[in-house]
Amino acid sequence: MQNYESLIKSKSSPVFLISRTDSIGDVVLTLPMAGVLKSLYPDSKIIFLGKTYTKPIVDCCSYVDEFLNWDTIKFQDESKQINIVKEKNIDVFIHVFPNKQIAKLAKKAKIPFRIATSHRTYNWLYCNKLVNLSRKKSALHESQLNIKLIKCLGANLFYEVNELNNFIGIKAKDIPTPADSLIDKNRFNLILHPKSNSSAREWGVENFNNLISLLPQEDYNIFISGTKQEGDFIRESVINKNKEKVHDLTGLFSLEEFISFINKSDCLIAASTGPLHIASALGINALGIYPPIRPMHPGRWKPIGQRTKVFCKEEECSKCRKTKDCLCMKSISPKEVVDYLDSIKIKKTAN
Repeated sequence: MQNYESLIKSKSSPVFLISRTDSIGDVVLTLPMAGVLKSLYPDSKIIFLGKTYTKPIVDCCSYVDEFLNWDTIKFQDESKQINIVKEKNIDVFIHVFPNKQIAKLAKKAKIPFRIATSHRTYNWLYCNKLVNLSRKKSALHESQLNIKLIKCLGANLFYEVNELNNFIGIKAKDIPTPADSLIDKNRFNLILHPKSNSSAREWGVENFNNLISLLPQEDYNIFISGTKQEGDFIRESVINKNKEKVHDLTGLFSLEEFISFINKSDCLIAASTGPLHIASALGINALGIYPPIRPMHPGRWKPIGQRTKVFCKEEECSKCRKTKDCLCMKSISPKEVVDYLDSIKIKKTAN
């Protein structure tokens, strides 16, 4: 069996490519892999292969040296794709998110070491280091599962989730946004993100409305965020019912601006979504509301960060598995969330 760690360490400046071409939250939980690789190979170059809309968050990671845009590459003819990859002089291609087309491309580009899970049949054809990694039934967190892929490169398999926060390396770029003037330094600036773009179970607009009603306007400066597509629904169901207490941010920002605005705020509350993971990675108070359903539960998908709090009922919740709603999740009391908010607001006032 090849000793991958020794072979890579024999190179003066190895080049690693991390391939994760899915959503923002998944990408954020993959970035610690770049930090771990940099700790093992300080002179290495880390390339991240992702999609256009995740580029702004990858660009905030100090451990990633270059972003390669799959949305641009995938429409090129095969010979052009191969040349693009070859030009990067990649030593190790790490397939974090399985993609048959990308796996095939890496082999045709003759990347020396191609790491992937053994649980995809096509990886047996296109990859030469297969890791026995099953995510669906694992008790590990997503960030820990990702690190298992690079054990052969010397990574420690026993990182606690909180330890991996030290390898995430995200720092917001301080850029102006259309809502900067609304930030109030004398109040607790709170972003509520009620929808999930259909990517996660949701707490429900009724709970968000009740939460807003419980928050004193003199203490809390409340922002409602969401995509442009979600805007009409959010305005009708939340914003118009709380006009005097909230600011409408729906569809207002580019992702670069939203990252910067989150960094200027005190807290963000959301379900298991990209903005929640961004807030946590930036070191902002991030309050996640989760269902107790595997594999959607916080044990697998909670945000990693020093100022993270997860609300989740300790129940089996099997009744909700086949429905879009999670009654256990929706039964989490807004008062419980307010009590926690008040505790961290007091800490801000004390500082």
